[in-house]
Amino acid sequence: MKIVLATNNQHKIKEIKEILKDPNLEILTLADFPDFPKPEETGKTFEENATIKAKSVYDFTKIASIADDSGLEVDALNNMPGILSARFAGEGCSYEDNNLKLLNLMKDIPWDKRSATFVCVVAIAYDFKNIKIVEGKVKGVIAQKQMGKNGFGYDPLFYYPPLSKTFAQLALDVKNEISHRAIAFRKAKKLLSSF
Repeated sequence: MKIVLATNNQHKIKEIKEILKDPNLEILTLADFPDFPKPEETGKTFEENATIKAKSVYDFTKIASIADDSGLEVDALNNMPGILSARFAGEGCSYEDNNLKLLNLMKDIPWDKRSATFVCVVAIAYDFKNIKIVEGKVKGVIAQKQMGKNGFGYDPLFYYPPLSKTFAQLALDVKNEISHRAIAFRKAKKLLSSF
């Protein structure tokens, strides 16, 4: 079976390919379709944005496509940055910019009020009407400083109490067992194997 990953994010591609690894699955990426016009993520939820991406890639390639929209919801910030996670510090910002903005907003928040949830919603478009949605969530705490060199995005700030480490302090194989993305894409893999 062929499927197109609807992302250009190399960090995500690496993680997702590892999670979906299967000899019966050929995984293409948007790099295989250089003329693909990037869709506007106009949704108000992770689910809406994942669906927009999956549908637009299916529409362009006519190959089953899989897209995720994911982000960080911080309880003390009314679930911000949420769907704005990638551009929290503004358009064209870096992971570092986002992390520094988050640290600054959280500087006076005590440890017991720093709870957060990483969310990943995956949409699979088998055709234009047949869209399946799965979700993965993991709970953690926003650390008071960045720790670790692995991962990407908010991983250096997302402290995972069961392992007493941030996601950026975990090896990729460990992160791919417990992360929001791992949970969602394992569910997606089950759906793919049923087709």
